[in-house]
Amino acid sequence: MNTDQDFYTVRGYHLRNRRHRESLTPSMEDYLEMIYRLSQREDFTRVLKLASALNVQPPSASNMVQKLADNNWLHYEKYGIIRLTDKGRQRGSYLLQRHRTVEKFLLFLGLEDVLEDTEKIEHNISPAALAQIEKLLAFFASEPETLSRWQAFS
Repeated sequence: MNTDQDFYTVRGYHLRNRRHRESLTPSMEDYLEMIYRLSQREDFTRVLKLASALNVQPPSASNMVQKLADNNWLHYEKYGIIRLTDKGRQRGSYLLQRHRTVEKFLLFLGLEDVLEDTEKIEHNISPAALAQIEKLLAFFASEPETLSRWQAFS
């Protein structure tokens, strides 16, 4: 049971949790996830393609890419290609999997336009909560009768 001492603001939880893992801001996570998505076929992407995919201006994309490069998430040649480091590829893979899990869960709940909610939730969900959602989705996938009952109920 929680006591009043256990509660924080959303920002407070974020700051508390940042101390325990190598942190990225939500914006950095969005960029890294999209770079990972765009790099899956050719193992690289370019700033213009990234900016277009995220609906931002190329200078904004360049600035963020440089920050990510400074922290060893990727290699970037100015006006050139972007390649993820092993560390960046590993985190990008996790971020994409996290996004897909949250999205799949919201669709499971019967929501239709889930992108905005997915974006809001994915940056704030704990790994433990994400793992439990994955287990719940796997359970329903393995239990077609129960899934049918859930769909009829909802």
